[in-house]
Formats: sequence, structure tokens, C-alpha cells
Amino acid sequence: MAQPARTKKRELSSEQRAELLRALRARFERNMNRHKGLEWAEVEAKLEAHPEKLASLHEMERTGGEPDVVGQDKKTGEYIFHDCSAESPKGRRSVCYDREALDARKEAKPKDSATNMAAAMGIELLTEEQYRELQKLGNFDTKTSSWVKTPSNIRKLGGALFCDRRFDTVFVYHNGAESYYAARGFRGSLRV
Repeated sequence: MAQPARTKKRELSSEQRAELLRALRARFERNMNRHKGLEWAEVEAKLEAHPEKLASLHEMERTGGEPDVVGQDKKTGEYIFHDCSAESPKGRRSVCYDREALDARKEAKPKDSATNMAAAMGIELLTEEQYRELQKLGNFDTKTSSWVKTPSNIRKLGGALFCDRRFDTVFVYHNGAESYYAARGFRGSLRV
């Protein structure tokens, strides 16, 4: 099985960095319910100390994810960012689950896979648990769906999991890992 692409060392221009930090700060301040008790100045200081994480957040933003802080790991002090766009990020849809599924398709291959794109961006797919926690902060994926990290026992059998929100309820479903749809993408997570 082919290995996913790794994040390339990339630096943002000072203009891109400033624009991204402005967007992240504005989103942080508009959505205080997602990160009660956290201060933007502390988040920004952590981001400034980890420019490679800013590059990953830039990719999340560029592909329509609208990343925002959803918590802080009390043990490590890391801030946790998730894609908080109302629907699955537009720039990450129409992808199958992973490289193995992409390679298995003989016809009508999607442009990429969720796990490969996430690795190239330097982020992780949300787990089902993280997806359910995100849904407590708002109503996400009411018209789309998002691949989630699939347990290896399911993936070994050819399946993959995805989630959405319908009828005011979060659902988890299964599909063949090689499937892809215009309304299914993936949401990512990043620790800084």
C-alpha cells in the first residue's frame, strides 16, 4: 500500500500569515461558545511559536474548513482546532477514504483520498467521538457528510465510516472506502 504524502515544509508570506491570523481571530471572537475560558492572545502566541502549524491552518482555511479552536488539552496545553464550516469543506469533497481505496478503483477515480489530503495538509481526520463533540457546538453537515477516522478492523474489510447531521441527530454510516460523492468530504483536526 502506498504511503500518504507528508506535509511539505512550507512557509507563509508575512501577508498570508497576517491575513490568516486576522481571520482566525475574528472567527474565535465570533464563536466564543466553542472555546469558553480561552484567550485569543494565548492561542496566537502558541501559533507564532509553531509556524508549521500556521501552514496547516492556512490549508484548512484555503480549502473551506473555517478552522476554529474547540478546546485545549489540559495535559499538554495544546489548543485543538477543528474545521467548523457549516458543511463539509468544499475544497475537500469528492474524495474516497484512503490511498488504498484510490488505487483499487479502476475507473472514474476521484481526484484524491481523504487520508492522503489530510496528511499532505498536516492534519488528522476527525474521529467519530470528535465529530460528535463538534456537533455539540453547532449544527454541522446538515446537507453534506464527512469521512471520519475508520477503525482498522472495519477498514481491513473494505469499509469506511462517515457522519452527518439529519433530523437534529448525528448519524454514523458505512460505505465502501473507494466510494466518493460530491456532498462528502472530510473535517480535520490540528493540535497547536
